[in-house]
Amino acid sequence: MPPDCDRPGTPARLAVLSDVARETGATVNQVVLPWRIGGELPIIPLAGASSSAQSEENLAAVELELTGEQRARLDEVHRRRSS
Repeated sequence: MPPDCDRPGTPARLAVLSDVARETGATVNQVVLPWRIGGELPIIPLAGASSSAQSEENLAAVELELTGEQRARLDEVHRRRSS
């Protein structure tokens, strides 16, 4: 991980993202998209792609549905970072 991305709380956030990705059979990037789009305050991420594989990964995220429990875990670890 680049030093400018290694901040307090980053390992915890990545751990939760990895857990949810494993549970859903999705990639970490695929988990982030529906989590942010479906949040209490919806955020529309601009997902860039430099290859057709990345475009396909992004498009597959549209089909991913997170459970309430998964969203709560992601929200909680994100709030810890923001407070």
